[in-house]
Amino acid sequence: MTNLFGEPPATLLPEDPGAASLAEGDDPKNVAATHPDSALAWVTLAELALADGLDLEGYAFARTGYHRSLDLLRRNGWKGHGPLPWNHEPNRAFLRSLVALADASERFGDDGEAHRCREFLHESSPEAYAELVSPKG
Repeated sequence: MTNLFGEPPATLLPEDPGAASLAEGDDPKNVAATHPDSALAWVTLAELALADGLDLEGYAFARTGYHRSLDLLRRNGWKGHGPLPWNHEPNRAFLRSLVALADASERFGDDGEAHRCREFLHESSPEAYAELVSPKG
C-alpha cells in the first residue's frame, strides 16, 4: 500500500559516537562522560537504572537519551515525523529511549507521558514497537 500523502523518507542516523566503546564492554557511565552526545550510552544507563529499580535515575537518563536523539534526528533532516527503521542499528538508541522514558514515566504515574512515548514509538517504527512493547503486553 502506498501513502498518497507522500510520507517523508526514512531517517537513518549515523553511527553513535559511543557504540564502539560500549561494544567493547566499557562502562556506560564512562562512555556517557566521554561522549555526552551518545544517545546509546544514555539509554543503556536508563535501562540499567530501571532494571535496578532506580526510577528517578532511569527517567533522567532516558530523558537525556531522548533529547540527544531528537537533536541528532533534526540534524539529519527529520522534520518531526516519518519512519525511523528499527533494522537500522543507529536508530535503535532513540527508539529504545522512547521505551525507557515510557516505562519510567509509568512508574511515576505519568500515564499520559507513557502513552505519548509509546504512540510516538509506534508511529516512528511499528517494528520497534512490536519488538520492544508488544511482548510486554
